[in-house]
Amino acid sequence: MEEKRRDLMEEIAEANSSASSGIDDKKIKHWIHIYVLGKQYKVPASLTIMQALEYAGYRFNKSVGCRAGFCGACSTMYRVEGDYKIKTALACQTMAEDGMYLVQIPFSPAVKAKYDINNEPYDGNVFLKYYPELARCVSCNTCTKTCPQDLQVMDYVQAAIKGDFQKVAEWSFDCIQCGLCAVRCPAEIVQYHAAQLGRRMYGKYGLSEEPNIVKRVEEIMSGKFEEEFKKVMSLQKDELEKVYVKQQNEREIY
Repeated sequence: MEEKRRDLMEEIAEANSSASSGIDDKKIKHWIHIYVLGKQYKVPASLTIMQALEYAGYRFNKSVGCRAGFCGACSTMYRVEGDYKIKTALACQTMAEDGMYLVQIPFSPAVKAKYDINNEPYDGNVFLKYYPELARCVSCNTCTKTCPQDLQVMDYVQAAIKGDFQKVAEWSFDCIQCGLCAVRCPAEIVQYHAAQLGRRMYGKYGLSEEPNIVKRVEEIMSGKFEEEFKKVMSLQKDELEKVYVKQQNEREIY
């Protein structure tokens, strides 16, 4: 089993290096075919969708961010040859498949309500005030099936309808705002924006103040760290790199 795992990792490493460093195609053992906006491309196997697109010659200046599944910028819709279903994913963390038909989504056209939580009472009706479309939820669970984070999106939508700030905040905590739930929703609900409203309200009104945070803010406001900030800001790039490496090494020790 360990030998098979090592072989697979070597294959992935080989494919990734070809995408990033331009290794001769002759050295690539395994290939797949993908389609981007209807045009076919031959790319190395074991690449993520994002890497496969870059290998095919696409240069990202939009729809890309952290490249690690945290920012939600690279939302993608695709079909696989022989399967009629439209699927969704994050391009940076999903492996490209043979016969994959890809469409990048530059942004999710979901309207975000404007509000000031400082002027809103801690009342569950705030959800329907700014996102009345929540009431249209038919509990089809399409949003949950679409979520690349495997969140129970429909559950936190139902919690929002009931005005339960805590459940909305906790169940949507790992949302990365990719917008795929809203793209697929037949009721045209903007789930992730409503969840953000819930987290903000719960953070301001539902949670007690953390003493350590209050203390640290007071220290910052008093100027306790000013000298250290000035020292860091005066460092050259190579000096900053040394400080960073030292900090990382110290963290590993502890």
